[in-house]
Amino acid sequence: MDLNTEELKQKIIDLKSRLSVTVVAHFYQRDEVFEMGDITGDSLELAKRTMADDKEFVVFCGVGFMGQSVKILSPHKRVVMPKLACCAMAKMIDGLYYDESIAKLEAAGISQENILPITYINSNADVKARVGKMGGMVCTSSNAKTIITNALAEGKKILFVPDRCLGQNIANMMGLKSCVLGDGTDPKEADIICYDGFCSVHQLFSVDDIEFYRNKYPGILIAVHPECDPAICDRADFVGSTSQLIKYITELPTEQKVAVGTEFNMVNRLRPSNTYVLSSTKPECPTMNETTLEDLYLTLKAIEDGAPINEIEVDEDTAYWAKIALERMMAL
Repeated sequence: MDLNTEELKQKIIDLKSRLSVTVVAHFYQRDEVFEMGDITGDSLELAKRTMADDKEFVVFCGVGFMGQSVKILSPHKRVVMPKLACCAMAKMIDGLYYDESIAKLEAAGISQENILPITYINSNADVKARVGKMGGMVCTSSNAKTIITNALAEGKKILFVPDRCLGQNIANMMGLKSCVLGDGTDPKEADIICYDGFCSVHQLFSVDDIEFYRNKYPGILIAVHPECDPAICDRADFVGSTSQLIKYITELPTEQKVAVGTEFNMVNRLRPSNTYVLSSTKPECPTMNETTLEDLYLTLKAIEDGAPINEIEVDEDTAYWAKIALERMMAL
């Protein structure tokens, strides 16, 4: 399409005014897409807020597992995505890899009855469903500590999938022992057994980056997401989820310098001065950045034409068990 940014924005605004749609945008989206969001936030917040929305269509600007979560929690809604982007971390585990992980634990002498699985919300519906069937639940980066605390009360070994860093960081915060499945550690000796998945964006931050900023700006604060490597989190002044980082940073005195270890688009929008990206390279999530204004416009136009594209569907059995895993989390 031969339209500039402002022309596309106006066409999107016009379409939204005529259609029964709510545009939902994750914090990591490009600025121009984020600005078009009627509801913005992190993944679980978006799913919760769309449950109360009365529009027929949810146009979700994010990655696949997020659109699935909306559909699972609000099955009566029609959920479409401008881009069917797949979170790299979520793609690291599927139902087959999950089943293989359970088999490895059983081979190590831990019976399935003594395993309580917890999956980070950054996972696809089939993994959430398997976790739900085994009595487990979903967590987010903001409530992982609460979820794990409650899970430990059952006296079982926790299998945490797919993000090893979040699992290890929460274990460190709680004084628990963790291991990564397959790292040579006897899993029977660990409280939390982590699947070997990770966020490629949050692996870009290094201890050298922290030392660089501390040396260059004495008194600077370091704030990072718990998807970062434990070595980074151990040296940070603040570790928190996306929403927690936003609150922490925006409430700092304007003169306080802070270097932030999370996705670039979000950091870039936080505040106009004294905020730095904790990386020598641009930590931009490639899949979150797949969605463009043109994609959003074409998705809305397809709805207007009566031929929606990229509609999210989750089969009945998967949706049933995945919803149970999500509801167990929300009940706490």
